[in-house]
Amino acid sequence: MVFNMSTIALLPRLIRLKDVPKYIGMDRNRFNTFVRPNLIEIPIGKQGVAFDRLDLDAWVDQYKQCSGRPGGKEQRSTKPWDVNKQQDYLKEAKFGISKSKSLDIAFEKALAQSRSRKRSNT
Repeated sequence: MVFNMSTIALLPRLIRLKDVPKYIGMDRNRFNTFVRPNLIEIPIGKQGVAFDRLDLDAWVDQYKQCSGRPGGKEQRSTKPWDVNKQQDYLKEAKFGISKSKSLDIAFEKALAQSRSRKRSNT
């Protein structure tokens, strides 16, 4: 077996801080809050920080075991969505106070109050 090194894609063992959230598939703030405190930081150079890829993979595996859910047994339907079956707006009107009218009245009252006040020059 002959391996051509130019065709083999190697994953680095250490992944820099700026690339870790992309590797895990989450945003940087969430990584800093939930993942970073559980990992060992490896200094690179004067200011660089990296994380071991194997530690990241282990964290993802552990997270998957604790928080993962099995996929649905049923496939999603490919049938078109029936608006008549899904919408409530086709039901008969119910009795009660319309919120929109009461909100309109409250808005008109607040508008009248704001217009009647004199503006201060401060």
